[in-house]
Amino acid sequence: MKLKKGDNVQIMAGKDKNKRGKILKINPVTGKILVEGINIYKKHQRPKKQGEKGEMVFLSRYIDASNAAVICGSCDKPVRIGYKKDKEGVKIRYCKKCQAAF
Repeated sequence: MKLKKGDNVQIMAGKDKNKRGKILKINPVTGKILVEGINIYKKHQRPKKQGEKGEMVFLSRYIDASNAAVICGSCDKPVRIGYKKDKEGVKIRYCKKCQAAF
């Protein structure tokens, strides 16, 4: 998976199409990501103690990683990511549109 925790992404499909957010968690086994402010659902919560009221809690749910594209910091567009080695032989990620390193 080419996405990393902390990357800014744009959602390309689904109910939150064209929204942007930051990746909070990644699950590489299922190929899903948790993005801040995306795929929000209501959960009705029961009262925990007597005399309290129930409440609605808003939760973010995981989305498929294939529905998100990384936003390049220099060209500010959703881009594909490539890998290359720099002069010291260290593998780096780069933007395939503007060739800028991440």
